Amino acid sequence: MMVEAEAEIPFHFGTGAKLFGLYHPAAAPTKKSVLLCPPFGQDLIRTHRLYRQLAQTLAAAGIAVMRFDYSGSGDSAGSSIDVDWNQCIADTVAAADELRVRSHCETVAAFGARLGANVAMASATHARFADLMLWDPITNAAAHIARLDAMQNALQHDTNRFLKSRPATSVADQWLGFPVSPMLRQQLLDLRVVPPDGPTLLVDSRADESTVWNEHTAPSTKTIKLPRTPWDDPERLELAILSHELIQAIATHMQEAR
Repeated sequence: MMVEAEAEIPFHFGTGAKLFGLYHPAAAPTKKSVLLCPPFGQDLIRTHRLYRQLAQTLAAAGIAVMRFDYSGSGDSAGSSIDVDWNQCIADTVAAADELRVRSHCETVAAFGARLGANVAMASATHARFADLMLWDPITNAAAHIARLDAMQNALQHDTNRFLKSRPATSVADQWLGFPVSPMLRQQLLDLRVVPPDGPTLLVDSRADESTVWNEHTAPSTKTIKLPRTPWDDPERLELAILSHELIQAIATHMQEAR
């Protein structure tokens, strides 16, 4: 049965139906599906539109897609302060299983941006992903956290956005408006990048991390370069992250994948 390419079906799933998902059925019968693993915090907000556009593009190309929110984020149950890295991995495995049921397709690939890419890598084995598409995964967790801390501190004293500097107590344990627990901070500090064994598309749009990319590529990894993405530019924190080149690259990769 043909469906509209822009159709998206909201639903709850997982234990206690506490997780929220959006299913984009393929425009025609398919043997491929893609799970979109979201990033965290401001990256999640800024890529929301891109994720939806990517889902619509893939669905129109005959590939079933599912978007979802981790526990404590988006429209899933829980509080931001309770976001747990290990739970995010478990949620991703549950989402992959849900996508298989809804799409009637055993072959599931995963796409993720930033920490969403790290979640996809960490859950790849248990989620049985056939392919990984990773956009600027975090390869140096300590440096990433240092950048978030620096931007948070700058915002505290940013009188261009706020009438006056805010007390340190009012912005403690936050990253750009999102609460962060000591547990999650430590979990992210402990992150180690392990190069995926299976087919992987690595999308690199951070010119300053080219040497780090080289350390984490395997023979099964294909790398493409895109124009720089302003992930950590304080002047652009309120602007959406959009990339037609990224959407086209992912769509082409999935259409060429076996």
